[in-house]
Amino acid sequence: MPAVRIGLVGAGPWAAIFHAPMITGGPETELSAVWARRPEAAKDIAAEFDSTVAASFDELVDSVDALVFAVPPFVQAELAAQAARAGKPMLLEKPLGVDLAEAQGLADIVAESGVPTQVMFTNRYSPGIRRFLEQARAQTPIGAVGSYINQAALPGGTFATPWRVEKGALLDLGPHVLDTLDAAVGPIAEVRGEGDPQRWYILTVTHENGVISQAALSLTSPVAADVAGVKVYTEQGELSCEFVGKDGDPEVPGVIRREFAEVVRTGESHELDVHRALYIQRWLDRAARS
Repeated sequence: MPAVRIGLVGAGPWAAIFHAPMITGGPETELSAVWARRPEAAKDIAAEFDSTVAASFDELVDSVDALVFAVPPFVQAELAAQAARAGKPMLLEKPLGVDLAEAQGLADIVAESGVPTQVMFTNRYSPGIRRFLEQARAQTPIGAVGSYINQAALPGGTFATPWRVEKGALLDLGPHVLDTLDAAVGPIAEVRGEGDPQRWYILTVTHENGVISQAALSLTSPVAADVAGVKVYTEQGELSCEFVGKDGDPEVPGVIRREFAEVVRTGESHELDVHRALYIQRWLDRAARS
């Protein structure tokens, strides 16, 4: 089948490190064009990955089959709404928006437009983590602990972008951990948050089955390597997974690329779609307000 023509929205560090290599890494998709708020950054990525630069976001939308977003959440919420109205399938980042109102607004427009979506809950595309989740769902949980601790938002860090520095770990790392706990232990009934998202934050989760899990989050801890993953304690034993990170499971980009190409071709949203992302962001908002 012909490759799906992808337009990349954004040209920041993560776009260069992950999104562009993922799109160009196999026959299912091709990087047709790049657009970014900084034209010089778009030119750099386009040159490195043998693509072209769109002069405007509207031009990008008109010239491709689907869009992949790699921009801050407040930018994504606005532009993805435009793309949805134009009928373009989208691979979105999490969080959907910088707050729950933005996320809800985008999800509503996607629902109205009927466009298919997929969201970058990166760990959920790892075959190893998928096996972990399958095992966890087959056992009887007693409790679980999660963590995502790194130094990405310390001054001078590659990912010390303004929105991450301002909002902290809850919005950036929280979706990964909460999504995994929900998928491994069971649907969430309540979440409580404590601490400072810019320094150290704790989530306490009560699941519908009565099990309690906890997670520690930090973007500003001077650790030598990421401490990231989930352990589930069950009546049958202990299960654990490590999150993939930027240097993790090499199979992840290919899985995302193939599954997004299938979303575009079939017109059917992925299991990890805008509604899943909104569900997780609602619980993160509940934690912040607690």
